Amino acid sequence: MDRLESIVALNLLPKIGPVRVRRLLEVFGGPAEILGASKDRLMRVDGIGEETSEILRGWRDHADPAAEIREAHERGIAIVTQDDEDYPAPLRDAYDPPLLLYVWGRLDPRDRHAIGVVGSRRATHYGRQAAKKLSFQLAHAGFSIVSGLARGIDTSAHEAAVAAGGRTIAVVGSGLAKLYPPENLGLAGKIAEGHGAVVSEFPLHTAPDKQTFPMRNRIVAAWSRALLVVECPAWSGSLITANLASEYGKPVFAVPGPIDKPSSAGCHQLIRDGATLVTDASHLLDDLGELPFQKTPSSETSSEEPTDATPGLPEAEAAVFAAVGDDESHVDRIIERCGLPPHEVTATLMKLEMRRLVRALPGFRYAKR
Repeated sequence: MDRLESIVALNLLPKIGPVRVRRLLEVFGGPAEILGASKDRLMRVDGIGEETSEILRGWRDHADPAAEIREAHERGIAIVTQDDEDYPAPLRDAYDPPLLLYVWGRLDPRDRHAIGVVGSRRATHYGRQAAKKLSFQLAHAGFSIVSGLARGIDTSAHEAAVAAGGRTIAVVGSGLAKLYPPENLGLAGKIAEGHGAVVSEFPLHTAPDKQTFPMRNRIVAAWSRALLVVECPAWSGSLITANLASEYGKPVFAVPGPIDKPSSAGCHQLIRDGATLVTDASHLLDDLGELPFQKTPSSETSSEEPTDATPGLPEAEAAVFAAVGDDESHVDRIIERCGLPPHEVTATLMKLEMRRLVRALPGFRYAKR
């Protein structure tokens, strides 16, 4: 049995978990050595009692790692372990990082620039619109949107990131063969087909329950550079995610709502407790400072423009940025200068505005910052 099969086997076992596995690895050195250890040696490890040692000794009664790996391959799902370069770097620093991730779609180095967006499953129209606006703006600015694929705010956040042509990561509280909620299967497929990835730490056929969702929430909190809570009542699980983010040292942002609506009571409590009030993505971007500029081969090698005119921008954004010029330019003049379709220019100007490279002026005019 190779190392991947050993890790998958450990992940398939009940009542083990990443914290216990980490303690076992510190003692035994590798996953195969854990599975081959005697009961006496296992029970000497802190936190490993008789029940756990019995499960480990009889692991073949609980797990068929070869079958799990084969089914994942047949479904087009990658299994990423902490040994792999694709394993998200922010998760490595968590107290209890997932042993592995089942990934439907593709992870990208850009996903280290991630903003978590969470909120109520029973979202109001106000909450859904706020989630769409802010997630669209953040995705336009180059951030990957991380959320939980749940109904309500999560769904709106993922949809907006896709609409913006950005990236989004859906971290689900079930196995990928038991995707929940089922009505979001189409959205999950759209994400996996070119807009990011659908991710789970749970074996393929794990059904969602009250334990899997808090475990999912810790991944969202640990992965994100910052967490944005859009709408939630005072008893919402989103507050748990916010508390986890604070424990990880991540800044927490919250959207205010109507003062007489219980649906916003959780966000108001977060703001009273120190979360930053947000009504526009620019507030969040101002606090984060560094923006996730992406270099492309053309922007790295082109000699047609000086490097300070195209600060690590993709080709279309560099062309629009250069077309703005050094004075105040009307949008029609910018379109004429860069030769791109009007709808692409206006969308790109919004990206550049969110990146703090240009500023919008009255009368559809723009200027470089």
